[in-house]
Amino acid sequence: MIDFDTALALVLNEARPLPSERVALEAAGERVLAADLRARGDAPRTAVSAMDGYAVREADLATLPARLPIAAVAFAGRGDVPVLPRGACVRVFTGGPTPHGADRVVVQEIVGRDGDDALFEVPPGPGRHIRAAGSDFRAGDIMLPAGTVLGFRAMVAAAAADVAALSVVRRPRVAILGTGDELAEPGQALETPGGIPDSVSFGVAALARRHGADVVARRRLSDTPEVLEAAAGRALDEADLVVVTGGASVGEKDHARAMFAPFGLDLIFSKAAIKPGKPVWFGRVGGALVLGLPGNPTSALVTGRLFLAPLVAGLAGRDPATLLTWRDATLTTPLKPCGDRETFERGRLVDGGVAALDVQDSATQKALATADVLIRRRAGAPALGAGDTAIVLDF
Repeated sequence: MIDFDTALALVLNEARPLPSERVALEAAGERVLAADLRARGDAPRTAVSAMDGYAVREADLATLPARLPIAAVAFAGRGDVPVLPRGACVRVFTGGPTPHGADRVVVQEIVGRDGDDALFEVPPGPGRHIRAAGSDFRAGDIMLPAGTVLGFRAMVAAAAADVAALSVVRRPRVAILGTGDELAEPGQALETPGGIPDSVSFGVAALARRHGADVVARRRLSDTPEVLEAAAGRALDEADLVVVTGGASVGEKDHARAMFAPFGLDLIFSKAAIKPGKPVWFGRVGGALVLGLPGNPTSALVTGRLFLAPLVAGLAGRDPATLLTWRDATLTTPLKPCGDRETFERGRLVDGGVAALDVQDSATQKALATADVLIRRRAGAPALGAGDTAIVLDF
């Protein structure tokens, strides 16, 4: 049995980005760029107006008031660039091409109209309201570097680069295997003698998806060695990461690791000295990783947050360290001394501090939904009082 930091380091050592794939821009949201994204052209491609107004030459407004005939109209999307005759103006709209020869755009709010003439009676002010060609970016500029998560802001830049497809890190394919004869599909448990709803696999799947996984399978399995072994082989064929819940203790029906033995399981670690979650284990079978989580809901989600979340993030090309940012928080409730295992108590952010949940049982499900932080307690740590500082991680 190894300590938490050692176990986490072993997991992070395997959290390396998967190979890249090319996807349509439409499908790239929240993916991670595998290569620098460069612009195909300049933006704007030609000088354009930044406002609705009138493009003019400075010399034609040297004496005010001035009356200038409107020689043309330039809307956004116009392919040609008009030429501004001397002694005239061009009606322009935001994004429309600025005519050749124009020095500025005068905003429409201070310009009068008399038929086809524009009337300039007040000084236009210092703003020229022209976006120069290439003032946003030039062809070949790096719009987004490799490693960028394509969130909503980055997607604007990606689309502006004028690409229809781009190279991204492949999403890790995750298969979730829930073991236990007692598990039943939610909605059917009450009609199943001895059945309880399979809640853990739904939480694990949501956690994996949140951090970049493509959940390709979520299956419930009976505690039958032949069934488990067949399911293990199938999952290894279809996934980069297999997550097994339950079956990791020492009971007669705990076969979680044994189900992978025929396929050459290379066990990286078998237990961690943490509470909850001591039965967590991790290994590799060929090109696939296998993570075993406890069967109790809270234990599964705590170990999932500590190990599965950064592992999936790393495989998806994200930085796992961003999910492991511990910070200080002020306790609003006391904590008892910690036992001989490092403990991650569930807490809730309240009143500018953090309060430990009243219920810390590893099987709890209702209280689990109210927790938003994990409170880290070192093995043998003394009691803490309200007002003391604790170390927490977003849960």
